[in-house]
Amino acid sequence: QVQLVESGGGLVQAGGSLRLSCAASGRLFSSYAVGWFRQAPGKEREFVATDGWSGGGTKYADSVKGRFTLSRDNAKNTVYLQMNSLKSEDTAVYYCAARFLAPSLRFLEYDTWGQGTQVTVSS
Repeated sequence: QVQLVESGGGLVQAGGSLRLSCAASGRLFSSYAVGWFRQAPGKEREFVATDGWSGGGTKYADSVKGRFTLSRDNAKNTVYLQMNSLKSEDTAVYYCAARFLAPSLRFLEYDTWGQGTQVTVSS
């Protein structure tokens, strides 16, 4: 099983960019799909992006498509979420999560989570 640690959150103005990192420890990281989710105050945790989709692709929520990019470096056991053109509605705690072999859009189907990193976008 892997363990996950996120980093890279912070405060940014609307229109700015941030890159989040999800560093994994443990074996067989390349066999895990990694998803990003976010949770704003008073709201349910929502899907943002995942890799391993349809045999190796990446799936994005409609709200971030064209602005966020997920990438992976298996040599470094790290998954990244590049976030551009940030909006105030992107403000949330961002979590990465791992699921063995198959990705999912549903956060309940992931059993390994990082601690989360706060992203705040000021308008």
